[in-house]
Order: sequence, then C-alpha cells, then structure tokens
Amino acid sequence: MSIQAQNQSKTKAAINVVTLRLGGETMALPADCLREILEPVAVTRVPRAGAFVGGLINVRGAVVPLADLRVAFGMALTEATPDTRMLVLEVPVAGETVVVAILADKVHDVTAFDPATLEPIPAVGTRWPPEFVRGIGKWQDGFVILPDLERIFSQGAAQGAATGLVEEGI
Repeated sequence: MSIQAQNQSKTKAAINVVTLRLGGETMALPADCLREILEPVAVTRVPRAGAFVGGLINVRGAVVPLADLRVAFGMALTEATPDTRMLVLEVPVAGETVVVAILADKVHDVTAFDPATLEPIPAVGTRWPPEFVRGIGKWQDGFVILPDLERIFSQGAAQGAATGLVEEGI
C-alpha cells in the first residue's frame, strides 16, 4: 500500500471528537453524541440523589439529568468558573439512547482523532478507573482520555436503580 493510500485510510478512520477539560485532565468525547453545549443553567437538586447525577436541568423544555464525570473518575469536585459548560449528550444506556448533560471545566474544540492511536490505560501510574476509559491517545502536546460513556452511565443507572432514583433513565 502506498504512503498516500495509508494516509487516506487513516483519515477515513478518524473520528470527530469534542475535547474538554475536566479536573485537570483533557478528555475527548465522540462529537456524534453531542447535541449542544450550554453555558451553566439553573440546576434543580434531586433529594437523596447521589453525587454522580445529583440534579436536573431544563434544556429547551425537556428535563435532562446532569451528571458530573468527576465523581466517576474520583476527581475532586470544584466550583463553576466562567469557562464551565454543560454538554448535552445522547448516550446509549441499556440498549436505549438517553439524553444526559455533563459538566466540563472548559470545552476546547472539535477535532479529528485517529482511534488507531489509542492505547490501553497503563496498569501503573493512573488514577482513573480502568473500566471507565476506552483508551488514551495523543493530542497536541499531551494525552487525551477517551471515557467509556456507555459504561459510566450504565453503572450510574444501575446504582440509581438500586437506590430507587431511576425515573429518567439515570
């Protein structure tokens, strides 16, 4: 295969991702699951809800659960800043697509990412739960984490069901 053909096949394999900052880490989410990016809106807290999905937001008249991925990744919770955003996503959970929102400390951009450059999470030296990471890739001058949103939200849904808090699919 020629170099040009190899480069074209890599380009075709690239996926669009939205990069964001969360708890001092750079993460990348598939852009095709992103519905919109919002400036922070009012959050209605849910009594007895856990820290992962502790509230609901109104997105154009629809009730959407708001999750904080910092909880899933064991990161310290932080106060909102002027860069804080809410990303409204469509995520597969238990065979259905559900609409959820997540917090981000900052949204960077949408960029092409070659999944062939992903590597598994190292067994030593990382603080993230390996079951929640699809892989780690190189981005700009550092690394980017690709979280496994389906697994994160499926586990969150299972935990919510155990506590009787699943009414909106989370």
